[in-house]
Amino acid sequence: MAFSPDGHTLATGSRDTTARLWNVNDPHHPASLATLTGHTNSVFAVAFSPDGRTLATGSYDDTARLWDFPGPILSWHTDSVLSVAFSLDGRTLATGSYDKTARLWDISDPHHPTPLATLTGHTSAVEEVAFSPDGRTLATGSGDTTARLWDVRDPRHPSLLATLTGHTNSANAVAFSPDGHTLATGSSDTTARLWDVREPHHPSPLATLTGHTSAVKAVAFSPDGRTLATGSSDRTSRLWDVREPHHPSPLATLTGHTSNVDSVAFSPDGYTLATASEDGTARLWETNVDRVAARVCSITTPITRSEWSHYLPDLAYHPPCR
Repeated sequence: MAFSPDGHTLATGSRDTTARLWNVNDPHHPASLATLTGHTNSVFAVAFSPDGRTLATGSYDDTARLWDFPGPILSWHTDSVLSVAFSLDGRTLATGSYDKTARLWDISDPHHPTPLATLTGHTSAVEEVAFSPDGRTLATGSGDTTARLWDVRDPRHPSLLATLTGHTNSANAVAFSPDGHTLATGSSDTTARLWDVREPHHPSPLATLTGHTSAVKAVAFSPDGRTLATGSSDRTSRLWDVREPHHPSPLATLTGHTSNVDSVAFSPDGYTLATASEDGTARLWETNVDRVAARVCSITTPITRSEWSHYLPDLAYHPPCR
């Protein structure tokens, strides 16, 4: 899944070979906008360009597509495309594939994309790719248990900066914090990890997040960088307080999906979390307590002073809804 930069649209990809666009202006009442057809196998990845005008999709049919509705097909990979990501300036697209490579594409003209470079070195599928906020670094996560950091300041000549080791199973997910100082990784070893990447040549481990009981398939930072969301094959998503990345703490466990949670994404304002699952559904979650309280208060009658005294006799009258 991916939110558009203005937060009004959510894109989802599915094993039914389609991508879909949803109007989420009112997250309590999302509405279908369009179904994008053309891929011939599962759509495993979606991403919006920074200006919101282009959507990239990656598929098990070994291609990525750009939609400007529709757009060209990028067919340089030799196996399923598992991940897509735009650079901050929207001029470069990164793709990760089962063919063990990541690739960079010049999409300055999205109708005529051109290949720039192939990043090699992983010994298993490249599960996910993510650009740092400043666009200088690309992170890749792989089935070979490692994540890698690449210098992509010159996207025609990228170079390896560092290899992050410590996970004991596939590194399924990577995400940079909004300030670019921290990288989160999620793994089939049931953990997520936080890494200090302020010096990308010399990254260092910060903390390991435990609690999930199966593979961590997805990670995402909130726009303010204070919260990390994780999605897992244990059918749950979790929220973590990462304001002190050396000492993260659990905030909440989100239940309801009936199969693996493969994707998590925050809306640009941070007030909504989207989760997508192999149960065939995506869910929207309210993350702002004040907004939840306001919604409750808008549909209920405020508690009276006499009711308060009856049920809460030992507390001073201070109703949450007025």
